[in-house]
Amino acid sequence: MRDALAMWQNTRMIVLVAVCAAIYAATLIVFKTAIPLIPGITEVRVANIFPMAFGFLFGPAGAWGLAIGNLIGDIFGGTLSPASVAGFWGNFLLGYLPYTLWTTLVPITEASYDWQAKRWRSWVTYIVIAVISAASCGVLIGMFTDVLGMVPFAVLSKIITINNTVGSLVGAFFLLAITDVVRKQMGLFWPEVLAPSAGKNRALNRLGAWVVTAGALMGIVGGFIPGVPLVTLPGLSSGLIVCGCLLL
Repeated sequence: MRDALAMWQNTRMIVLVAVCAAIYAATLIVFKTAIPLIPGITEVRVANIFPMAFGFLFGPAGAWGLAIGNLIGDIFGGTLSPASVAGFWGNFLLGYLPYTLWTTLVPITEASYDWQAKRWRSWVTYIVIAVISAASCGVLIGMFTDVLGMVPFAVLSKIITINNTVGSLVGAFFLLAITDVVRKQMGLFWPEVLAPSAGKNRALNRLGAWVVTAGALMGIVGGFIPGVPLVTLPGLSSGLIVCGCLLL
């Protein structure tokens, strides 16, 4: 989480926040009413091709850009509601988890930020993190809307997870298309713009990665496990996701 706060002292990262927010918000607004799934809450989101790419390439700038862009999309798309608070943080996770889990979800991931399209392990890493990020976003937003009495947790969390996962898998081709341009031509790959914080506790980072994973999976599949109390499931899984993110 340290990098997500430190980036506000870097001018280029702040500019990247604005760019990511603008692209995300514009795409959300254009397709806001195209294929609604739950009117006023969520829809088939073409913009979901962006979060994994923005998070991986632009790091914390991508995370903040997605959060702010989603809020702008709600404001100008006519879907602003109390649930937009959860939408802000849920979309933040869509960008935050890709770059934080990339080197900490050991042994699934590699110890490098490099994306190697010809290596099967990079693809496995991408898919696993895409699912975890999508589920974390779905659990957090689903819990909040359930508390507000807007949409049941069991329904919305799964819709958002599927929606985000499909978008992220399609977004892999977008990532492949722009990676070389962002890294080699523009020099905007986030570890090279904002050096990752030194002095991190790697053991705590890895613990946080698996705590997030446990919370995300519990929130999505916990209801199918006999003996799991459904009443406490949303709060418990959301709590694990938040605590894990703070350790990353």
